[in-house]
Amino acid sequence: MSKAEYSYPEDEFDVPSNPDVPRGVHRAPRSAWSRWWKFLVVLALLPVLAFALVNLAARDGNLPSLPGTSTAPEAQDDTPTDAATEGEVPTDTETAPVDEPVAPAPVLSTPVEVLNAASIGGLAAEQAAELTAAGFTAVTTGNAEPTVDASTVSYTSEDLRPTADLVAQTLGLTEVVLQAGDNAGISVLLVSDPDA
Repeated sequence: MSKAEYSYPEDEFDVPSNPDVPRGVHRAPRSAWSRWWKFLVVLALLPVLAFALVNLAARDGNLPSLPGTSTAPEAQDDTPTDAATEGEVPTDTETAPVDEPVAPAPVLSTPVEVLNAASIGGLAAEQAAELTAAGFTAVTTGNAEPTVDASTVSYTSEDLRPTADLVAQTLGLTEVVLQAGDNAGISVLLVSDPDA
């Protein structure tokens, strides 16, 4: 549109106050480098950042696995080789460790009754003192009639077996038997002096 076609009269906005000042806002053209440098930096840093993240995840063991893949070591092929089929026996140098069940520990607070059936004065007290010195905390003494031929350690339930074995070992006895009873403990019947 030219000035001749402009139908409105000129006002203060059409006439600049200083003729040396440009009208409106003008920008200088930008170079190609100033427009593209940001994209080039992103393209250069993206692979470096991805490489660093993958290494960090691999070090921690948190890498996701693709469906159908396994992170476990590959299983060895156990099919016989030609050498094995020709009469040579393959040797397996690696054996898998076998987990053995852990035996329960003796409980030293289990009640232990030492009964003198040998008619030897002070025998039960002497053997009870040996058990107390070994760490047993609930040892009592008494007298009884001999009902067996050899000195015997008896226990009332299978969970007391390790403790009964320790009692027998401490006193030097070999007879350890499971015997049903009302008391929940271990009984030692002495028909002779174990130290003699």
